[in-house]
Amino acid sequence: MNRGILELCILYQFLSMDYYGYDLMEKMRPLFPDVKDSTFYVILRRLNAKGCTEIYYGNESNGPQRKYYRITEEGREYLESLIQSWREIKNIVESLGII
Repeated sequence: MNRGILELCILYQFLSMDYYGYDLMEKMRPLFPDVKDSTFYVILRRLNAKGCTEIYYGNESNGPQRKYYRITEEGREYLESLIQSWREIKNIVESLGII
């Protein structure tokens, strides 16, 4: 369940801007302090393999080119389904009086 929430949160970040892996990980780490760095990269690779993101290379680094990720139309549709699932889970939890 935590992995699904993290996937939703990562994909949601791409609605506002493109990210390279390290930058995204630094943004998400304070929100998910128990998640290992490698987990962020695994999720990025999985989202890309699913066609939810696409990769391009930037020229702004003083070192090697950075690999940037941006959301695709498929990614937007998948994100909408994740949000809908989250809302359903939230409603169930609320109906039980947990929240």
